Amino acid sequence: MLRLGRREFDAHEPVIMAIVNRTPDSFYDQGATFRDEPALARVEQAVSEGAAVIDIGGVKAGPGEEVTAEEEARRTVGFVAEVRRRFPDVIISVDTWRHEVGEAVCEAGADLLNDAWGGVDPRLAEVAGRYGVGLVCTHAGGARPRTRPHRVAYDDVMADILRVTLGLASRAVSLGVPRESVLIDPGHDFGKNTRHSLEATRRLGEMVGTGWPVLVSLSNKDFVGETLDKPVKERVLGTLATTAVSAWLGAQVYRVHEVAETRQVLDMVASIAGHRPPAVARRGLV
Repeated sequence: MLRLGRREFDAHEPVIMAIVNRTPDSFYDQGATFRDEPALARVEQAVSEGAAVIDIGGVKAGPGEEVTAEEEARRTVGFVAEVRRRFPDVIISVDTWRHEVGEAVCEAGADLLNDAWGGVDPRLAEVAGRYGVGLVCTHAGGARPRTRPHRVAYDDVMADILRVTLGLASRAVSLGVPRESVLIDPGHDFGKNTRHSLEATRRLGEMVGTGWPVLVSLSNKDFVGETLDKPVKERVLGTLATTAVSAWLGAQVYRVHEVAETRQVLDMVASIAGHRPPAVARRGLV
């Protein structure tokens, strides 16, 4: 059982986490939801299309202009409070590696801290434990925030992913984070080259087999672009193919830009796997 905010999800129930970037320079939407009005419209659309979680980020993952903790908080805290006011039942996640920001957004109503940089600030897990919110434990290969990988190497990338994420998850529980609210994430592209991310996807079942719910953040990433030789705006089909494979292998939470398309993929895979009945089943019966 996965529990996030007020909601519980059984083991075979896929969960969509919609990305809402509060940045002027995000790699995919180029700041489309930096201002409050379009960002709130994005939340409303994502919820209507089937997103259970809204993931709010105040700093883009890649290199760029420095964003202080104070500026990150300015971009996210008030917005978290407004989303909580307008959408009381939605699960609010905040993508941050800083404990100061984590504390502020928990005070504002966040349910989940998405630590995409793999515990680089160990106090973030302490914040999650103190507030009793969920935590995403990610493998980032030891990379510093907002850096790109350069000639990274692993003897066994999945072994390293398991070592790091399981260690982070166990520590989170020891600090008071509810066991049922901890997720592990292989960290596609973070501290990895394209071959590493492909192997992590291919071996995702090993993460699922640990019993911890698995989150994947695949949406329009560089490993998809390099695999197909496609620019950012032409990676949706590759992303959806990777989503289908990840779903078949048992991942549960999907951090995405395209909510409606992802919902269809996840529903189709769930029906093929026998976890979801067809929405309509008239063929050959009437």
